[in-house]
Amino acid sequence: MLSELLQQFVRFAGVGVVSAIGHYGLLIALVQGFHLGPVKASSAGALLGAWINYSLNYRYTFCSTKQHRESVTKFAVVATVGLAINTALMWVGVVLLAANYLISQVTTTLIVLLWNFSANRYWTFRIHQTLG
Repeated sequence: MLSELLQQFVRFAGVGVVSAIGHYGLLIALVQGFHLGPVKASSAGALLGAWINYSLNYRYTFCSTKQHRESVTKFAVVATVGLAINTALMWVGVVLLAANYLISQVTTTLIVLLWNFSANRYWTFRIHQTLG
């Protein structure tokens, strides 16, 4: 059981790396190229990362057989909470603590990673088995 959980977490983290490339790429492009504020740019990046994340986790990490209608809805709730956590932590890091936006984003990403894995494993993509 623990080995399966660890393998799934490693796959989830790998998918997260791909999602983070999209997230950070858009964040940096919006801040550096378009001079958008880092909190708003991070939120846009998080939305792109969430789309990549759902697509890959549905098929690769959790091998889901749920109908997309159910799993997308649940994933959207999890992603919305993750986005709220991301935005709040970026605001704390950048505005309150005056930390570099990339350092703030790395810390934020690690915290949101734990939230997203737990919520998606145990709620979004979980298949309820009936006894009998």
